[in-house]
Amino acid sequence: MTDILDPPATSTAGASDQTAGAPRKLARSLGVVGGTLLTLSCVTPASSLFVIVPDLFASLGTYTALAIGIGTLLCIAVAFCYSELGTLIPSAGGEYAMVGTLAGRFAGWLVFIQSLIVVMIVPSLIAMGTADYLEPIIHIDPAVAGAAVMIAATVAGLLDLRANAWLTGIFLVLEVIACAVVSFLGFANSERGVSSLTHGQVVTDGATSPVGLSLILAAMGTALFVTQGFSTAIYLSEELENPRRNVARTVLWTLGLSAVIILVPVIAITVGAPDLTALSEGNVSALVDGWAGSSVGTFVSLCIALAIVNAGIVMVIQNSRVLFASGRDRAWPQPLNNAFGTLNRFSAPWISTLAVGIPGAVLCFVPQDLLTNITGVAVAALYLLVAVAALFARKGKHKDVPAWRQPLWPALPVILIVVLAYVLTQLDGKALLWTGGITVVSALYWLLYLRPRQDTRWVITIPEDEQQEFQQA
Repeated sequence: MTDILDPPATSTAGASDQTAGAPRKLARSLGVVGGTLLTLSCVTPASSLFVIVPDLFASLGTYTALAIGIGTLLCIAVAFCYSELGTLIPSAGGEYAMVGTLAGRFAGWLVFIQSLIVVMIVPSLIAMGTADYLEPIIHIDPAVAGAAVMIAATVAGLLDLRANAWLTGIFLVLEVIACAVVSFLGFANSERGVSSLTHGQVVTDGATSPVGLSLILAAMGTALFVTQGFSTAIYLSEELENPRRNVARTVLWTLGLSAVIILVPVIAITVGAPDLTALSEGNVSALVDGWAGSSVGTFVSLCIALAIVNAGIVMVIQNSRVLFASGRDRAWPQPLNNAFGTLNRFSAPWISTLAVGIPGAVLCFVPQDLLTNITGVAVAALYLLVAVAALFARKGKHKDVPAWRQPLWPALPVILIVVLAYVLTQLDGKALLWTGGITVVSALYWLLYLRPRQDTRWVITIPEDEQQEFQQA
């Protein structure tokens, strides 16, 4: 039998989590290792490297590593904000619970919409890359391959979370091996010095051209997206043991490891590509074939395909928690709230899992470039709003609550706000329109439905144990 968001009013008083109207809580069953495995798998370094980074090679050429490095520096400041807010307010709602609690419910709603855009699009975007890396075995349409991966990931997302942690951990080992092989081959077949990383050149339509600052800024949304998954620790914070300590550890360890796993192969590919044309094409499988032969290329390709499946599983797990929390916090008409809050025998929010997995399969049939650009805009906006909320983290009742505290506050959040606001003005115009349109419609939903019902709708929930800490503070 399943459990739902609103237990029956006849529940006994002794079962505190089952009392009438009490919000459902997820079980704390993850330590730092399990949380880091799941979070690092959501960053899915191999999928980012082999699916997203080729687009950066096509636009930035030898400056790809520089752009990712700049994005990583920005993400360090973002990770500090996430770590402080995530330990202060550890909730499955992630960014919206943090921002909504600290900066107001409307701000939390806007953050929820940006995060919903990201979590609905990213799994499909990654999944579509499977077809390229199954090519040595079978030719399949990218949309069909992506949809199949999303369906498989949805099924896995319905199972026990700890079992998924070990499964994704095994896949993660394989993708790290693939990244290590590419790194070794790239450096072993070096065609140019590391100094080439500071001389931006790219080949477009057969002509070599320099890469300027404007191109780097235009690609910054994608560069931020490359390591974006470290925020998964926030979505899992309600299921992490000792969240006051383990959330920050998981966020920071994941960002550091993912940056190394991605940047080292990018540098190796940059110096090892036979020429600028091959580098700008960004076909990693073809480069590996040229460096080590088709057998090694096939092995690497299959590891990457498994990494993409791994990413799909973890992202579906993460995303279902977002919808679960939104139902628990009554963001929707009551039938939807009940549905999204329903848990199965494995304590997985199964209707929420289906609600992200099935649309994800459909999105695989949308053009990949558009999805990438929209995601870049949403990620930049999401980080900006989290940085704004970080300015409120040491005010009022939150000032003395035990939590991990970021260094250089409030300077880092302020710098981050200014930089991200500028980055947003440089991103793709069509993607800005799509994301802006979705945000405007969502704001109208807030004004017309949620705000008039603010006593019973969009009531942001902090888990009971955290509420008690706030009251004691």
